[in-house]
Amino acid sequence: MAETGIIHGRFQILHNDHVKYLMAAKSKCRHLVVGITNPDPTLTRKDAADPLRDSLNANPFTYYERYRVVKAVLLQQGLVINEFSIVPFPINVPELYKYYVPFDALFFLTIYDRWGEKKLEMFQSMGLKTEVLWRRPIEQKGLSSTYIRKLISQDKPWENLVPSAARYLLKAYGVSNRIKKVCPSGMG
Repeated sequence: MAETGIIHGRFQILHNDHVKYLMAAKSKCRHLVVGITNPDPTLTRKDAADPLRDSLNANPFTYYERYRVVKAVLLQQGLVINEFSIVPFPINVPELYKYYVPFDALFFLTIYDRWGEKKLEMFQSMGLKTEVLWRRPIEQKGLSSTYIRKLISQDKPWENLVPSAARYLLKAYGVSNRIKKVCPSGMG
C-alpha cells in the first residue's frame, strides 16, 4: 500500500462512477490527494487528445464548488478528514505540478481513450510513479458528466446518477439553471 496516492479529475458533475474511481484509489493508499483539474480558466489548456475538455460548457462549476462536492462525497463514503486532501491540479500545465502535489506519491489513472494514454505518458516522462487502476474501451466507460449535464439541460431525471451529498450541493448551486445557461444543449 502506498503512503500517498494521487488521483485527478474535473468532476464537472461528480457521479457514481467517479465514486468507484476515488474509492479504488483510496483502497491502495493511506492518504489520497484528489487533484481537481481545470481549476480555473488560466490553468486550462486545449488538448487535441480531448478537444472539448477546456470549453466553458464542459466546466460549469468553480474549483471551490467542486472542492466542496468532492469533500462531502468522500466524507459520505466514510473517510475521515485526515485520510485525504483536495488540491487544484492543472493537468495541462505539467511544469506546475510540483506546486500542488507531492512527487513521491503514486499517481493513479484510469484509461479509456487517447486522453488517458496521453496523461500516462506525460506522468511517466516526468519520472512519476504511476498505476493504472483499469484500462477499458470507451464503450465500457459508464457514466460521464457530459451525459448527466445533458440530462439536466433536458429536464430529465439525473439525481440517481450522483451521490446524495453531491446532489444536495449541486442543487444548492443551482445546477439546473447553471447547466441550461452555460450549455443549453447539454453538450461539452
